[in-house]
Amino acid sequence: MKKITGFYPRVRVDSRGGSAVGHAGGVLLTSTVKAAGLDAGLSAALAPWRPASAVHDPAKVLLDLALTLALGGDTCSDLAVVRAEPAVFGPVASDPTLSRTIARLAADVDRVLAAIDRARAAARARVWAAGGPHAPDHGADARHPVVVDVDATLVTSHSEKEQAKPTFKKGFGFHPLCAFVDHGPAGTGEPLAIALRPGNAGSNTATDHIAVITAALRQLPGSRRGKSVLVRIDGAGSTHKVIDWLTGRRLAYSVGFTLPENTPDAKIPCGIFASHGEPEGL
Repeated sequence: MKKITGFYPRVRVDSRGGSAVGHAGGVLLTSTVKAAGLDAGLSAALAPWRPASAVHDPAKVLLDLALTLALGGDTCSDLAVVRAEPAVFGPVASDPTLSRTIARLAADVDRVLAAIDRARAAARARVWAAGGPHAPDHGADARHPVVVDVDATLVTSHSEKEQAKPTFKKGFGFHPLCAFVDHGPAGTGEPLAIALRPGNAGSNTATDHIAVITAALRQLPGSRRGKSVLVRIDGAGSTHKVIDWLTGRRLAYSVGFTLPENTPDAKIPCGIFASHGEPEGL
């Protein structure tokens, strides 16, 4: 093992035997962090919130938490799993240091989140540029747009937690609203933006949808927008405010609409509507 520039060690495979390293698959994640430049970018973005005497970079603390989640952890104390493998993850903050770091960043949450988002967007641009013809936005235009899916999901909480509330499906927990880039049938969704909301947040709250879409668009590399981006939302997006906002920015969109139960009995013509809101055919 030898150090490289960045937060994480370079791990060398040794087939001669010896001690095993748990969570060696985490090397794929640490290598991705390095290749994307997220370590250096996030460190620079969060530099204003690093005390002069701090041993642990707040960016490294946040990245270690993200790795903990990816490796199956679900609480901050699960950082111990990453801490137990210094050969893979390098020096990892103690639980008290983690707690102090989170508290420091949370005290200036709006500026901190904006800084984190800028670092994420820069890393995404670097990765998409390296992807070349395989990048999600390669050759994107009105006929082959980048598809941004917006949807909410219910997350169950099994005990009293901050902002956990009864949900519309008679559960209890949270109702985050998410935006992902659709990579098509051969890929997975790439997270752009997530709004953390209490369980009783409305399904079709227009202001929440607009805020999440705005944050998602900031994460897309380059300045191209308009019809080269298709925003796709289910029935929760079928509000005048959301449609007017999308139309005003000349974004293509596909929005679901729930028909009334008596629709089969209603003798009304049905049309197919284009993304600019005008009927194409009846």
